[in-house]
Amino acid sequence: MSEKRPVSRSDEVRQRRTREQAKRQRQASERAYRPQSHVKQPSRTLRLVSARPRTDRRYNIALGLPQTSLHFPTMPRVKPGWRMASLGLIVLLGVALYLLWNLPYFSVTEAQVTGAARLSPQEINAAMGVSGQPIFGVRPEEIVTRLRLAYPELSSAVVTVGWPNQVQVQVVERQPVLLWQQDNGYTWIDASGVAFRPRGDVSGLVPVMSSVTPPPGAPSLTDPFSPTPYLSPDMVKAAQTLSTSLPAGVTMIYDPKNGFGWNDPQGWQVYFGSASKDMTLKVHVYQSLVASLSARGVIPAFISVVHVDAPYYRMAK
Repeated sequence: MSEKRPVSRSDEVRQRRTREQAKRQRQASERAYRPQSHVKQPSRTLRLVSARPRTDRRYNIALGLPQTSLHFPTMPRVKPGWRMASLGLIVLLGVALYLLWNLPYFSVTEAQVTGAARLSPQEINAAMGVSGQPIFGVRPEEIVTRLRLAYPELSSAVVTVGWPNQVQVQVVERQPVLLWQQDNGYTWIDASGVAFRPRGDVSGLVPVMSSVTPPPGAPSLTDPFSPTPYLSPDMVKAAQTLSTSLPAGVTMIYDPKNGFGWNDPQGWQVYFGSASKDMTLKVHVYQSLVASLSARGVIPAFISVVHVDAPYYRMAK
């Protein structure tokens, strides 16, 4: 028998490689005759996890890559509450107010004026100052104040406002009864003693000439816009009553001490006072006195019937 020799390291490596090569050849031969099966590759998905609750909806976005998509959370669901409703209401009110103040449909063009005979509608509208203003900014009480202060000849004014841009003004003008002439000027005076600027021509006025300003009348207790009377209503009534006995072509005069009177064409001055009481009786007393003096051929220079129970006359010096 032959005696076994020990295997070297290099021989052992060559034998192992030979066995592994033979095994690979055998496996390759077996795969060549075995049917192929489809192996499904697992899809790769890139998912972004939102920190929001899982109740949120998600959107899937295709990236154009095979087996790849992105998942994003939807916008959070908004639940309207009282704060959101209040904000919406404020915005709507702001828009509505802007439109109401700026739309021409609600802008006043010109007020409709009734009752004015001497004042023109243009003058009244200019004093009102509402042209071009929104109807919501028109305050009737302020308009009345402007009109009454600008035109003392108005005894009253009523302002009404209507939709969408209507303003109506009804005025009442004072009716002059006296034409008061003083200091190279003149003014109209109504029955209440209020003086105001003359406008146009009015027939039937009683002219009165004066060199001094008469004592003013008492302010009105019922009309805060009425000016202080230039003279008292009783003085106006006295002048009106006396004017019926005024000689033709003669102008009434006023004296602060003796009241109303005139320069009689027969050559004397006569005064009857400033009170309307007993004015008619004073005129009768004056006529009787003149008749008595004429019968005696007396021509006085001054006659006073200021006091009805104590008339007197004075001769020229």
